[in-house]
Amino acid sequence: ENLQFLLQPARLKKALKALDTDGSGEIDVEEWEEAIQRGLKRRLEQLSEERERRARAAAAADEDFSAEFLTMARQVFDMIDVDESGYLDKDEIIDAVKANKKVINFLQTCGNQNLMYLLEPARLQQALAVLDTDRDGQIDASEWEDAIENALKAKLQARAAQRRAQEMMARQAAKEL
Repeated sequence: ENLQFLLQPARLKKALKALDTDGSGEIDVEEWEEAIQRGLKRRLEQLSEERERRARAAAAADEDFSAEFLTMARQVFDMIDVDESGYLDKDEIIDAVKANKKVINFLQTCGNQNLMYLLEPARLQQALAVLDTDRDGQIDASEWEDAIENALKAKLQARAAQRRAQEMMARQAAKEL
């Protein structure tokens, strides 16, 4: 902590006094090593605090993202469910994926392969079979939410992987300096 003062001549006397813990007028090896250890300890504490701050920020961002994603997923369900039955049938899905840009965009980017397959006529039946877990020929809100939970989990994992990659790049850049 006081070692930085050694680089500034105006503060050198004050720094030497702080480093000379036994008041002998000289800085011996033990005092020097203690100063180094104090400086390292403080830096490690700062790094730990920064990691904790970033982790809290990431958790808050993921919480906000999750709330927004789940809200949008519910809205998309409601947009597809034009008859307001609480179920999505094949015809409603086909109509929505042909005409509703919000539905199309959500399904393209949601992160669940079976939901994405609702956009592809050749894979629609297969996707419906996977999503319709109770085999009643319709996707109810619970089945939709199960698919959305899986999509959200994949999205959050991708976000975490992206943060780790950015952190590694930052570490690598710092090493190169």
